[in-house]
Amino acid sequence: MKNMKKPVIGISGSLIIDSSGSFAGYKRSYVNNDYILSVIKNGGIPFIIPFNENEEVVKAQIEMVDGLLLSGGQDVAPKNYGEEPTPKLGDIFPERDDFEYGLLKAALEAKKPVLGICRGAQIINTYFNGSLYQDLSYIGTEVLKHNQENSPSMVTHSVMIDKTSKLFDILGEENIRVNSFHHQAVKKVGDGLTVSAKAPDGVIEAIEKTDYPFLVAVQWHPEMLHLTVEMMNKLFIRFIKEAANE
Repeated sequence: MKNMKKPVIGISGSLIIDSSGSFAGYKRSYVNNDYILSVIKNGGIPFIIPFNENEEVVKAQIEMVDGLLLSGGQDVAPKNYGEEPTPKLGDIFPERDDFEYGLLKAALEAKKPVLGICRGAQIINTYFNGSLYQDLSYIGTEVLKHNQENSPSMVTHSVMIDKTSKLFDILGEENIRVNSFHHQAVKKVGDGLTVSAKAPDGVIEAIEKTDYPFLVAVQWHPEMLHLTVEMMNKLFIRFIKEAANE
């Protein structure tokens, strides 16, 4: 919204179901709070975009924000990239896939900046006709531990960034360490996307679209590092700056 001092960042939401108490089985719209805090810290106004299945509402939601952040969450349903489910596929939420594809389509049509995080990167890749490894074990070679099962604010494995990429331009470093909470990864890279970072085992850690004003996606969780790894805030700073100029 151009009449506002700070850009509005829409963060794609999901549903969580209460498992106990008076409201057991009750659905709630949510995003993890670190997304909210990261946007505020770096100059944006965060808005949760609640999950819904109304196409007109989805388009209107994008009209009301200046940038789209696709958040983490469930596995992307393999039907979206032409595969059947395999035994190590995790929980899926196909309706959320469709919701976020709709958000992404509307954002791209409006030329609004997009940042994808973890599942968000996988949504972007499959939107552009890419595919995923349904589990890292299916890669067929030995891989690093990509689900650290430790504090979210701890970094564990290294990532090498392509020096010609926008991601390198943003972070300014070729070799960084990241946190890691995923068991799926990009397999076939989507049409028009380029790989901007990989882990030492070859797992793709970031993708971007070079012929679009700003579309960057990372497999790790920079929002969980906003207090412990200052460099990660650079990603939000650039994204929010792009949204301000939208």
